[in-house]
Amino acid sequence: MPRTRKPYPPEFRRRIVELVRAGRSPAELAREFEPTAQTIATWVAQADLDEGISNNGLTTPEKEELNRLRKENRRLRLEREILAKAAAWFARETESIPPKSSVRESQPGQISRGPYV
Repeated sequence: MPRTRKPYPPEFRRRIVELVRAGRSPAELAREFEPTAQTIATWVAQADLDEGISNNGLTTPEKEELNRLRKENRRLRLEREILAKAAAWFARETESIPPKSSVRESQPGQISRGPYV
């Protein structure tokens, strides 16, 4: 689902987290400011991870790296698929498709090796 508003600035998030740590509740801050109590609680949990207070998840830099690696992985898979299709197409065009297997069955139950072994 697309976002309906711009993300909150990092400084705003930091100040809200400071207010929660100073003793105000996320619900109270949600009534006073725009973010929901759940959003504020999520910010506090992420700040705890980033500052080493908690270790029950990924820090922000780790999340960014994971997202970057996932994008790179998707791109590499797509490139590999394109290259495989191109190689198959060129092989068909030049009529140089290698045999699928070098193992042939000469008599029922016996396997003989082909000339490529």
